[in-house]
Amino acid sequence: MTAPTDVRRPLGTHAHDAAGQRDAARALLLTPIVTTSQAPELLVLVRRHATALKTMFATQLGYTLTVESTFARLVKTPLEPTAPDRALMRQNGSPFGASHYALLALACAALLAPGVTEQVLVSNLVTQIRSDAAEHGIALSDNISDRRRLVAALTVLLDWGVLIETDGSVARWGDGASQEALLTIARPLLPHLLSRALGPNSDPAQTLSVEAEQPRRHLRRRLVEDPVVLRRDLSAEELDVLSRERSEITRQLDENFGLTLEVRAEGALAYDADGALTDIEFPGSGSLKQACLLFIGELVDRTVDDSTALHISWPIVDTILGELVARHSRAWKSDYADSVATLRDDVVRLLEALHLAECDDIGLTLFAAAGRYRPNAVPIPRLDREAAQP
Repeated sequence: MTAPTDVRRPLGTHAHDAAGQRDAARALLLTPIVTTSQAPELLVLVRRHATALKTMFATQLGYTLTVESTFARLVKTPLEPTAPDRALMRQNGSPFGASHYALLALACAALLAPGVTEQVLVSNLVTQIRSDAAEHGIALSDNISDRRRLVAALTVLLDWGVLIETDGSVARWGDGASQEALLTIARPLLPHLLSRALGPNSDPAQTLSVEAEQPRRHLRRRLVEDPVVLRRDLSAEELDVLSRERSEITRQLDENFGLTLEVRAEGALAYDADGALTDIEFPGSGSLKQACLLFIGELVDRTVDDSTALHISWPIVDTILGELVARHSRAWKSDYADSVATLRDDVVRLLEALHLAECDDIGLTLFAAAGRYRPNAVPIPRLDREAAQP
């Protein structure tokens, strides 16, 4: 993902310094790991404003920023229980599963194994990963499925700049080709990947817990990180801060991150007018996002009050999606045309990631914030592609 910053802008005046710091902060929110191999100009910008950025992130959001000569690492706090999940994604767009995360952890451990130098062959690295997996009772074979899961884990480390393909390709190795890949390890970065140190007696629940803190900083962090912050999820102290200090919070979000605060009866959101400071572009192109947008429109039209949440049962959800598939099957990917259940799973996952809805055993609840995405365009009649052929 391209960071929303222009690192070539000449700095010198106070206004340009402030703009440069804001650009660096926005980039770090999107990409908490910046390396000289992946984004050298951005790292120069972050290092230029390192002192101010460290103070700002610590005081405003409770984050820790480490800046070294070859990397910068912004350590965020664990997600709130009510926050939408943010899974790592594979190259094909599907989210990481438990086995992918296990292999990612094993890969990091293997890179720290005794005897591993600044460079390693992918075959040797995989041998170490398989040995560690066997020691912990994790089945890991050499079939194409497990190879692809390994490639997905190693690709994350490549994207983060922890690994660099010096010669050869991890992807080619994963396809079963008899090819090696020489990887260079960004060793100084490795110890900073985890937000908290882990040991043999670490408690996962404690590791992922969010420590209690003063309501102002907690509220600012929620507004910066969550797509939508519902009032029901805020404490009485945070609601009081939102009411009494709204002008100051608005100024801080704009000054530090270029975000605009919007407060409504059901909650609040801090949005980026440029549409760049997000890990999920919505609305956007592709069958899923188009289906999700049309689905929202169908649901919003079923309530007369845009300020309330709408609960709809699963049978009705499937009926609406089935109607949409019937209208748009020629334009959408075949997986959705062939299976309404597949479409439903993906639509619900996207809505929950955007914090526009939540589901339970009975059905789907669409939050009022989804009303802002109601389509206003006039529907285009279905086009018969065969008839349209010249």
